[in-house]
Amino acid sequence: MKSDVLNILVDKIKNAKTIAIAGHKNPDGDSLCSVLALSQLIKLNFGKDAVCIYDGNVPDMLDNVPLRERMHYYGRVDLSGAFDLVFVLDYGNKNHIAGAMPAVESGKFVIEIDHHKNDDTVGDLCINNDGAAAVGEIIFDIASKLNWIRDAAVNDLIAIAVLTDTGFFKYARRGAILRIMAELVDDGVSIEGISNLLNNKPRKTVLTEASVVSRAEFFYHGRLALATIDAHDYKRLDGRGETVLSLLGQIKGVEYIVLLKRQKENQTGVSIRSRAKPVNEIAAALGGGGHAYAAGAVVHDSLDNVRTRILEIFKGAK
Repeated sequence: MKSDVLNILVDKIKNAKTIAIAGHKNPDGDSLCSVLALSQLIKLNFGKDAVCIYDGNVPDMLDNVPLRERMHYYGRVDLSGAFDLVFVLDYGNKNHIAGAMPAVESGKFVIEIDHHKNDDTVGDLCINNDGAAAVGEIIFDIASKLNWIRDAAVNDLIAIAVLTDTGFFKYARRGAILRIMAELVDDGVSIEGISNLLNNKPRKTVLTEASVVSRAEFFYHGRLALATIDAHDYKRLDGRGETVLSLLGQIKGVEYIVLLKRQKENQTGVSIRSRAKPVNEIAAALGGGGHAYAAGAVVHDSLDNVRTRILEIFKGAK
């Protein structure tokens, strides 16, 4: 992270009268908590309040994270005027910005902070690192390099961002993220406390996840596990089905896990995980993207058609 980039970031914050921060639609722990952590860092170090915007649904398990009350649904925020400075975090590609896009398009200066590969960026200034385990890691690095004050809320939020995006370090591929967490723990973060904080799902959600797992199908000698969520169950599902993916990934012999979600008529969400080979190219073939071993897409087609397509793709790739 070059000093001239950080100097521009600081200058833009100092001179901005209005600031907005947004993440991707249907925020996960990294997106939501990185937005809130950055807003608090700006408040602590510059005395400025930023408007935090989201679209879609916030998982129930994130209801009790620090500063949750700062997140505002985009439909309840006046986006008709141009913010002096807009941050867009963890968005992956333009389609994932969704309702916050008007703020990004009209913003006088846009800074993006992301850990996804993206050749079609939206920022006037891009602080991207696809080697980072989470955007929370990048926020931590920015704060450290600029000697910004961090309080307990910031530390907990960054820790939640990191822990959720790495599956409590199951997907960590670099030691740097463990050293960051060690520093956060030394500063008072309780990993056990965060784990308890996130155990906050409604009973109907847990029962739905269990039902979806029990109906999963297995292909190619058990190497591919495929689960589907219909429209009824999708309304009862908390977040993006990470528990379903995790449970199926625990089965002996399973190397690839695919979760299909009927989000709307002729709109199917696809989540893909792998313990074998990278799957981001498979997601890209469906119009999506993501990380090497955790990727996804939104396909404007029926769940049955997408299921057929997925099986054909894996038949050719296996």
